[in-house]
Amino acid sequence: MMLQILDFLGVAVFAITGAIVASRLRLDILAFVFFSVFTGVGGGTLRDLLLDAPVFWVENQVYLVVCIAIGGAMWFLTPFVEKLSKPLRWADALGLAAYSVMGAAKTLSLGHPSIVAVLMGVATATFGGIIRDTIAGQPSALLKPEIYLTSAFAGAGVYVALWALGTPAWPAALGGVCAALLLRGGAIMWGWCLPPYRPSEG
Repeated sequence: MMLQILDFLGVAVFAITGAIVASRLRLDILAFVFFSVFTGVGGGTLRDLLLDAPVFWVENQVYLVVCIAIGGAMWFLTPFVEKLSKPLRWADALGLAAYSVMGAAKTLSLGHPSIVAVLMGVATATFGGIIRDTIAGQPSALLKPEIYLTSAFAGAGVYVALWALGTPAWPAALGGVCAALLLRGGAIMWGWCLPPYRPSEG
């Protein structure tokens, strides 16, 4: 049940971010749906292919229906969503947090080691956004100085650590989601970032 809820949450929120990008590019309703679908299922698709697991939306087409419905709905709702403060970044942060934990949890459920689970959590959380930004011709959030990738590592890492300590599924998932949201929220609100590489002179 936990995996299912986190999976639908990640898909739905990333689908919303895809539609927001389509709106800012002033595209048509089919493009809204296209962006919603590819952004919503992109990270989970990469995860399942790398783990040699059945691709989740091929087995359960409800995920596609959710993405298509969100893309269509956002055609009408985007003007209201855009009135919120930084809607794209906050929606992306929520999707990243949910999917970092979901990716790690699914990997562990398939019997893979903890380090693989953390990496799959990061891949699941970030790949949908990379697809979205690449198709839109926009700079990826991964290339910006503020904390992004680190948030996904924190979410997946905290979940895996709590799981290893025997923490029940829901508290472990909540801990991972909160860790990712804390770091990404701080980056959005206050510009938190890690020190950049500075080549030595001389």
